[in-house]
Amino acid sequence: MIKEKTNSTLTFEDFKTEVLNDYKIAITSRECSLLGRKEVLTGKAKFGIFGDGKEVPQLAMAKSFKNGDFRSGYYRDQTFMMAIGELTIEQFFAGLYGHTDIEKEPMSAGRQMGGHFVTHSLNEDGTWKDLTKQKNSSADISPTAAQMPRLLGLAQASKIYRQVSGITNASNFSIEGNEIAWGTIGNASTSEGVFFETINAAGVLQVPLVMSVWDDEYGISVHAKHQTTKESISEILKGYQREENTNGFEILTVKGWDYVDLIATYEKAATIARENHVPVLIHVNQLTQPQGHSSSGSHERYKNGERLAWEKDFDCIRQMKLWMIAINIASPEELDEIDSAAKKEVLEGKKAAWKSFIDPIVEEQKELVSLLEKIAITSKNKDLILKFTANLNNIKDPLKKEILVTARKVLRLLINENGKTELANWIKNYTAKTQQKFSSNLFSESESNVFSVKKVLPKYAENAKEDTDGRMIIRDNFDALFTKYPETLVFGEDAGNIGDVNQGLEGMQEKYGALRVADVGIREATILGQGIGMALRGLRPIAEIQYLDYLLYAIQIMSDDLATLQYRTVGKQKAPLIIRTRGHRLEGIWHSGSPMGMIINAIRGIHVLVPRNMTQAAGFYNALLECDEPALVIECLNGYRLKEKMPLNFGEFKTPIGVVETLKEGADITLVSYGSTLRLVQQAAKELQEIGIDCEIIDVQSLLPFDINHDIVKSIAKTNRLLVIDEDVPGGASAYILQQIIEQQNGYEHLDSKPQTLTSKAHRPAYGTDGDYFSKPSTEDIFEKVYAMMNEVNPSKFPDLY
Repeated sequence: MIKEKTNSTLTFEDFKTEVLNDYKIAITSRECSLLGRKEVLTGKAKFGIFGDGKEVPQLAMAKSFKNGDFRSGYYRDQTFMMAIGELTIEQFFAGLYGHTDIEKEPMSAGRQMGGHFVTHSLNEDGTWKDLTKQKNSSADISPTAAQMPRLLGLAQASKIYRQVSGITNASNFSIEGNEIAWGTIGNASTSEGVFFETINAAGVLQVPLVMSVWDDEYGISVHAKHQTTKESISEILKGYQREENTNGFEILTVKGWDYVDLIATYEKAATIARENHVPVLIHVNQLTQPQGHSSSGSHERYKNGERLAWEKDFDCIRQMKLWMIAINIASPEELDEIDSAAKKEVLEGKKAAWKSFIDPIVEEQKELVSLLEKIAITSKNKDLILKFTANLNNIKDPLKKEILVTARKVLRLLINENGKTELANWIKNYTAKTQQKFSSNLFSESESNVFSVKKVLPKYAENAKEDTDGRMIIRDNFDALFTKYPETLVFGEDAGNIGDVNQGLEGMQEKYGALRVADVGIREATILGQGIGMALRGLRPIAEIQYLDYLLYAIQIMSDDLATLQYRTVGKQKAPLIIRTRGHRLEGIWHSGSPMGMIINAIRGIHVLVPRNMTQAAGFYNALLECDEPALVIECLNGYRLKEKMPLNFGEFKTPIGVVETLKEGADITLVSYGSTLRLVQQAAKELQEIGIDCEIIDVQSLLPFDINHDIVKSIAKTNRLLVIDEDVPGGASAYILQQIIEQQNGYEHLDSKPQTLTSKAHRPAYGTDGDYFSKPSTEDIFEKVYAMMNEVNPSKFPDLY
């Protein structure tokens, strides 16, 4: 484990001790990789991806990594994690086996494959630890280069903490902004767009980021000549090199097997980034990958003999060993002793990890075998049950799945028998206990989750009229929030100088400064990444995506990173990012989409809020800033100039999350909608009232979570009819809403007519007023759809229109 230096002067003996300790960590990590692959090949583990060949540069990085720093990395950084003291041998193998105990497998409790690393930022109750007193790693994800956007935000947080005063609990997250965000990536993944997007943004923002590229010349089997122009990422990024009076990067190159030069390079990079907030890229080349990409293949298939021989000679551990011998740090015999001891320690650690993993499952196996043997005695299917029992008992290393499969198959043989109840109860209890290990923490389980916030109504002056533009309400509410929460900041395209495209942030940059109300480039993925990284470090960012249609650029980062964060860390990290956008009706294919079905099905783990006006939206922001969960708020594009009452209690009123609102009571049919479309529904309902059809109108308000009090089914119990109106494509969000009402709320029990939906056409909305009218539901469409449903009920009272 690397310890923080308190004295920069080392004696030769101190130096020798440190070098030998580094070597021990490197060789231990290598042995874990080698033995880990064997565990996959023997079937004890499902898949392995290891850090062999990258050990020495990771030791160098660890030496410059200080308390408070954050890593956002690549799934080959096991040596680094061992060097900073955050990964033991047993934990390494527990991850390989998928151990579901967070104490034994602290990286993800078996939810991610090995090689995905994290440190715990939260206490058991979900409150923040003091992140300045520990070395931090943000939770890894597999999608290549997807760690890059988050890295930008982790680095920017240091800039905010250094330059913005008055932030609540800042000392828990930063010491004067001196922390570095350390990124790592494989050379092939630098071909991904988010890599370049992040590099460009970091150069513009000038944030303390050190980006390491581990370059072993291959991306799985594909050589760098097919990946990177000039076969060198540092060559093609030379234009980013900072010069006098310019921003940009400091770009350094170093050979991955040169222990001394690596340490000097990382020390130089850390000094530049930490002191001056200048980003640094370190191209670590001439690395190897001794076992190939992963346990699923062999690199001998695509590397020629010359390359394989070179990799053997220039293996970083071998070169370190030769260097130590050459300068008399250790003899070959001493190093052989370290090698031998490491092999033994890794083997013992592997055995201990396997025992810890398998013993509880074996006990569950024995428990079920005993129960089935008892039940079989009185069953008419005794022989078949005993066969199932024997097959289960003969499994040497059982899986939980095999235990439960056996129990459930035997249950079928016990219908109408005495043993059925006992086995059924065992299955229910076992499933409940086990399912929790795989399905908890999708959302916050702390006392600060979204359900902890109580509704607070807006207060109005006596005789207040609807005479205020909606954009002024959202603006004045943001003003109140920025004053109330110094840790809150907003950033997006046009969000700063002009106060966003709809003037919802008018005057905010001038009042609160360009760091808290910031313009950014056209780069949606890294806007999201900025928000994730800053939220991971205790800030309360609001990341603005200019239009809902543009969210598609960022959906992968939202889906793979933010939405899964609490789940994949079992609640040990959180990023309560608020994503602000505007959408629904405007003009044309690219500015009027409502791809809500795609969004809600891609980002489970993020709340999705769909306010119909700006007062509702403001109430959501007020509520979310009291919570510890991420959310997407979609403001209505055509609502900024519509008139509303001016509240008196900005920053205080709160729209409840997951609760629907009944806008009009009625007796004949329940109309369910949200957002901009509600105004059309309300107009149609007025016109339907004139001909004797009494509609009940319900505003969903939030899609995730959805109607937690099941108020919609209460309405259906009264009206016995349901129409869902939505401006997504057919089968989009309307299908989700129906599933929630019919399946989750058992709404079918109260229906006298077929539940129906009214949606947009399957194509994107065409341009112009006519394009909108013929692409999305109109007032006339809603009127006629409801009328047709009532015609089916009472054709004499409501004869056919057509």
